[in-house]
This record gives sequence, C-alpha cells and structure tokens, in this order.
Amino acid sequence: MKIAITGKGGVGKSTLAAMLTLLLTRDERRVLAIDADPDANLAGSLGIPPEEQAMIIPIAEQTRLIEERTGAQVKRYGQMFSLNPTVADIAGSYGFNRDGYTLLILGAVDQGGGGCACPEGVLIRALVSDCILHKSEALIMDMEAGVEHLGRATARGVDAMVIVVEPGRRSVDCAKRIVRMAHEIGLGKLAMVANKVASPEDEAFIKEQLPELPLLGCIPFHDAFGEADRQGVAPIDLVPETIVDEYRSILSKLEEGVVL
Repeated sequence: MKIAITGKGGVGKSTLAAMLTLLLTRDERRVLAIDADPDANLAGSLGIPPEEQAMIIPIAEQTRLIEERTGAQVKRYGQMFSLNPTVADIAGSYGFNRDGYTLLILGAVDQGGGGCACPEGVLIRALVSDCILHKSEALIMDMEAGVEHLGRATARGVDAMVIVVEPGRRSVDCAKRIVRMAHEIGLGKLAMVANKVASPEDEAFIKEQLPELPLLGCIPFHDAFGEADRQGVAPIDLVPETIVDEYRSILSKLEEGVVL
C-alpha cells in the first residue's frame, strides 16, 4: 500500500500520516514514512523525542551523499550531473528506524537560480520514485500542498492520494487546486479526510464543496491533539479511543481500495 497525503498547511496532514503509520506498525506491518513537506512535522507527530529528531539529517542536507550519487557539487550551477542517481539503498542506510517504521525526511531544496534541475532535486525525485515503485514496505508520504514530488510515472505507483480538508474556504480552495494538479499527472485515485470537524454543519460544508471526492472519514476537533503537541508525544497516545477508531476505519478503507 502506497499512500500520499496532502492538503493546505496546518490542516492535519502530518497527524494523519503519523496515525496511519503507527496503526500499521501495531499490526506488525513494516512501514516507510516519508516527510516530503519542507515544513517537516512528521517526526513530532510520530512522537519522536526532540533529542532524537535533532539527529535526523534531511536528505536535501546530505551534501556528501548528493555529490557522490549525482557527480555534481551542491549549489554550484551550470554543471553536468547524473539524472539517474543510484538511490535504492538510501532508505535503508539513511532512514531513522524506530518501532517498526523507517522515517525519511526529505527536506527543502534551495532552488535559487537553478530551478528544479539541481542535484538535490534530482536525487530526491529519484528517491521518491524508488520508494513508491520498488520498495515492498507500506509507504505513507506526508507531502506539501501539491504534487511536486510526483511525476507521471511515479503517480501510477500511488494507491491513493488523500487530501486532508478542514471546514474552511482556504482549505477547500487548496484541495480543489490539488485535485486539478493530480489529474494533470494522471493521478485519479483521490479521496479526502475531513479534519477538525466540530459539527454536522462542518461535515456538510466539506461534502458540498468537494462532492467528487470520496470521504474516508471525519476526525472531530479535540483538545487532546493540542495537548499531544505541547507534550511532544504522538496524538495516538492521548486522543480518545473513539478517535483512534476513526483513523483505523480510514486505514481499513484505504487497504480495501475504496478509492480505486
């Protein structure tokens, strides 16, 4: 199962990615969790302590690795470099392993002056493609608000893209842009999760605005999410079991292929 999670910043993408990752590991599934959002929050949502997070170096900052695999120096433009770097070993060698999952933080690519054709960007795109198309573990990818890390070929390997939406106009408008971008690269396996739902009206608003997207589940607003953030623990450890069950239902629907 390969799942990409996207949506407007702050809607709860990382929380959903962490919940799915931890529920899969509870079922003794091996999981590769990828944080592809430059505003990386997945490690915190997984409950990794700050001192351990500080030890994780994003792939985009692994200068020696990038230069070794691409044959080009980082931040030096106008160079020739490999567009097909070797990446098959990176997840195993550079990922952070904990409690049955491997976490890869991609990091932000500085594109100043170089556009997307830079050694860092090429390595990361090749790495994402390898993880989606060739790795056997379940994959959960926390993305930025778009499809930047997915090409047309890679999109075919994604079982579903889940758009997290909260009951607000900006979140809905962002979701509609993501749907357009996904269709442009041929990714039609789309669904949504409604988050921070405080009333039946909130749920109705989201359904009305995005009628073309299957709704996998509604996560209610709850103070425990904020408390988990303050304590630096995974929300799965604090939220009521009824909410964990809602995430478990979302995972079951994804595994059953309800969006295919």
